[in-house]
Amino acid sequence: MHFGPIPLAEAEGAILAHSLAVGRARIRKGRRLDAEDIRALAEAGIDQVVAARLDPDDLGEDEAAARLGAALAPDPATLGLVRAAPFTGRVNLLATAPGILRVDRAAVDAFNAVESAITLATLPDWARVERRTMVATIKIIPFGVPRAMVARACAQLAAPPIRVHPFRPFRAGLILTRLPGMKPKLIDKGAEAIATRILALGGRVETPRVVPHEAEAVAAAIRTTEGDPLLILTASATSDPADTGPAALVLAGGQLLRVGMPVDPGNLLFLGTHEDRTVVGLPGSVRSPALSGADWVLERLAAGIAVTPGDIARMGVGGLLKEIPTRPQPRAGRTAPVSRPRVEALILAAGASRRMAGRDKLLEPIEGEAVLARTARAALASRAERVIVILPPGAKARRAALAGLPVAIVEAPAAAEGMAGSLRTGITAISDRADAVVLMFADMPEVTETHVDRLVDAFDPVAGKEICRALDTEGRPGHPVLFGRRFFESLASLEGDRGARDILREAAEHLVDVPTPGRAATLDLDTPEAWEAWRAGR
Repeated sequence: MHFGPIPLAEAEGAILAHSLAVGRARIRKGRRLDAEDIRALAEAGIDQVVAARLDPDDLGEDEAAARLGAALAPDPATLGLVRAAPFTGRVNLLATAPGILRVDRAAVDAFNAVESAITLATLPDWARVERRTMVATIKIIPFGVPRAMVARACAQLAAPPIRVHPFRPFRAGLILTRLPGMKPKLIDKGAEAIATRILALGGRVETPRVVPHEAEAVAAAIRTTEGDPLLILTASATSDPADTGPAALVLAGGQLLRVGMPVDPGNLLFLGTHEDRTVVGLPGSVRSPALSGADWVLERLAAGIAVTPGDIARMGVGGLLKEIPTRPQPRAGRTAPVSRPRVEALILAAGASRRMAGRDKLLEPIEGEAVLARTARAALASRAERVIVILPPGAKARRAALAGLPVAIVEAPAAAEGMAGSLRTGITAISDRADAVVLMFADMPEVTETHVDRLVDAFDPVAGKEICRALDTEGRPGHPVLFGRRFFESLASLEGDRGARDILREAAEHLVDVPTPGRAATLDLDTPEAWEAWRAGR
């Protein structure tokens, strides 16, 4: 591949390396220049471009990424994976079901050592994932790479290095012990917390057995309680192999394999077997929904992965869980199916209202509240799990309009640049767990939660439906627009006031148009006259 400045007269068919403004239009990097592009660039007074021209033995970035994706996951369904379509030299691998990710670190390292132009990034080994979680991404750095380089990288893979072990339906047994004077609420709290954890892993708990905190009573319960794994939560923490829980397991004819684990919270866990089923003595920390070492054990068992004493011994690195703020509390009860993607809403409200003759269009009153607050309420009522509002610096009146609403307000330092300045700020405010974002304009008064929810329903990255655009009843495209995570990087690199139109054009194969009620998707009120006409029409 040849990369560098090319005279415009010789640039047709080359791949543009840096985006260029051509009047009010923009030619984005990565575009293969055609005759119309060359003509537009010439009319703009540009006589050379920085571009890449592929050699005959080169593969374009998308084709190279697609071949590497096929080598990494040759039969993705059997690996619990799905390959997304290539885009800008990237192929993402997503989980097809909730489960546990296994990654062969040595194989990934060898793959990445072939050439810096080819990269593979994954989630950590043993990561817990949901359906549609992006577990790995292949990225080709330049616009093309030699075929031989791709072949060498593929040759490093003796076996697929990435696999998701899905959670399987199972029935867990549960034994709890009580001490004299122990409040029933504490026992109930433990049983509820464990049942919630097991439900989140796709299993269910058999009717809990509550017995006195005595080895003989617990041993009798072990012999008669059904379920695999068998879980034991004692009223008093286990601190020795001769303590009540471990002693009861041995008394019942089981085998004690390990007491204690190098994970905090979760140190006081014990592991054993009884009649070919796994027995887990749970630490008291499971009464809280916070992450515990017990979760790592239960997750593996739910995915059909055996847990040995050696496995527990190797959990020490990363086992200081009290210092890990990056994981949510998946042990807590779910409010939605595990397959539901996490979508956040981004309301762009940093415009200057230049055509409003001195009025702020975002403060225009509708039924007693500003249109900005009305838009925020619609987003909050939708299935978006978080709402972010982008304001210009200052904007006291707009802030006041949002008072009392549970939205995240973020100021865009480059708001004066136009929509792209707001988008760049907004994308950095989206949480790392978001699968998609719905872009909303704050001055579209007829957009409701229904419009947002229809976009969320249409979003399906596994099927390639990763940009969802609202249509009005006449079939005209407008807003809101939902973008999947793969486009966050492109949104964050926009410049000027063109918004995301270039991305919509270049990623047309990922775009799905979604019919929505009424004219809301295309109703944009920018002038006092438009507002008056709209009010009169109501």
